[in-house]
Amino acid sequence: MARQRWYTGKGRVPRLRTVGDIPLASADPEARIRILLLADDADPRGVVYQVPVVERREVPAGAEAHLIGPDGDRAMLDGPHDPAFGPAVLEAISSGAAPRGSGGDVLTGEQSNTSIVVDTDAGELLVKVFRTVRHGRNPDAELHGALSTAGGDLVPRFVGTLDARWSDAGPDEPRDEGLLATAQEFLPDAEDAWRIARRSVDNGADFSRSAFELGRATAALHAALVACFPAAAPGRDAVADTAGMWAGRLEAAIRDVPELGIHRTEIEAAYAAAAAAHWPRLQRIHGDLHLGQVLRTGSGESARWAFIDFEGEPLRAMEERTRPEPALRDLAGMLRSFDYAAASSGHPDADAWARRAGDAYLAGYADGGGADPDHALLVAFELDKAVYEVSYEARNRPSWLPIPLRAVDRLTTRSLA
Repeated sequence: MARQRWYTGKGRVPRLRTVGDIPLASADPEARIRILLLADDADPRGVVYQVPVVERREVPAGAEAHLIGPDGDRAMLDGPHDPAFGPAVLEAISSGAAPRGSGGDVLTGEQSNTSIVVDTDAGELLVKVFRTVRHGRNPDAELHGALSTAGGDLVPRFVGTLDARWSDAGPDEPRDEGLLATAQEFLPDAEDAWRIARRSVDNGADFSRSAFELGRATAALHAALVACFPAAAPGRDAVADTAGMWAGRLEAAIRDVPELGIHRTEIEAAYAAAAAAHWPRLQRIHGDLHLGQVLRTGSGESARWAFIDFEGEPLRAMEERTRPEPALRDLAGMLRSFDYAAASSGHPDADAWARRAGDAYLAGYADGGGADPDHALLVAFELDKAVYEVSYEARNRPSWLPIPLRAVDRLTTRSLA
C-alpha cells in the first residue's frame, strides 16, 4: 500500500485497521468482490482508504502485477484491475437499473483516485473510485451533479454515486458516511489540457489562443455555479477564515519544508495586503482547478472545454472544500498549472510561455464576463496555492518540490512591486 500513488502517508509504514467491509454483487461467479475501508493508524490525520478487492481461485493472465496476496486458497487482487469490478460498481450505483457493463480499462497517470472505463449498452461510462474516503458530502458529486442537471456542455453527463457508512470507533459510536465512487459519461475523443499544454511548450508553440478560450470557459463555469448555488457577500468572518487558512497552511508547509521559512515575512505581508483589499462575492468554485481537470473534445469550431474532478484539494478538510470562496481562487490554480507545465518541460522559452498563457487566460476570463481580479488578492491566492504545493510535493513527489519553491520566490518579489 505504501507504494501506491494514492497513498498519502509517504515515508510511513501503514498500520491498517478495517473499519468497513462492503460486499458487491458480482456477475462473475468466480469473483468475490468486497470494498475494504481501512483506517491507517500510522497517520495522525486519521485517514481512511478504500481498497476494493476481488478474490479468485486463480489469478487472471496479465493481472499478476495487481496481486495483493493470498487469502486462504484464494488470491486477492486490487479490484479496479479485475474486469468484474467496474460493472459491479455500476450495478450498485444504479441499484440494478443501469445497463449491463463489461470489462473495464483502468486509466493510468498521476491520479490520487482510480478511474475505470466500463463498456455498457448505453455507451462507455467512467467510474471513479475515491481511494481516500471522508465523512460528509463530497463536492465532486454535488457540483458535477448540479451542473449536469442544469444542462449545457461544461461537464460530462453525470450518472450517479455509490455511498457508504462506516465506523472508525466503537460499535456504539456514530457512523461516518461518505462517497466511495461516481459514474459519469466517458468522452472517448477527449484530451486533457495538461497534455495539450505540455505539447505546446515542448514544441515552443504559442498557447495563447487555447488559454484565452479556456479562460472564457472558466467564466462560464463560474456563472453556472452561481446559477446552481447561492453566492454571498464577503463578510469579515469569511475574510478572517480565509486569512486563517492561509496562515495555517504556511505554518504546516514550513514544518514540512523548513527552507520555505526564509520567505515567511514576505508571504505574511502579501496575505495582510490581500486581507485589506476589496473582496468579490463568495461562491461555489471548482476548488482544485488546473490543466489536468479540463478536457478538450472535438476540433475546430466544434471544440469545447469540459471540466471534471470537483473534489477539491486533497489536503483540505471536506468542510473547507464545500464553502463559498472567491472565484479567483480557481484562476490562481490555473495560473499555477501553467507554471507547472512550463517548469516541467525544460524548454528554454518555458517561463515566457507561462506568462503569455497566463495573460491570455485572464483576458479570456474577462471577455467571458468574469470579474477583473484584484492584484493583491490574486497574488495572495497564487502564493497560498504555491505554499500548498510545497507541502504536497514534499509528501508525494519530492523531485517536483523546486517548482513551487521557485514560484514562492517569484511571487513574493512580485507582491512587493
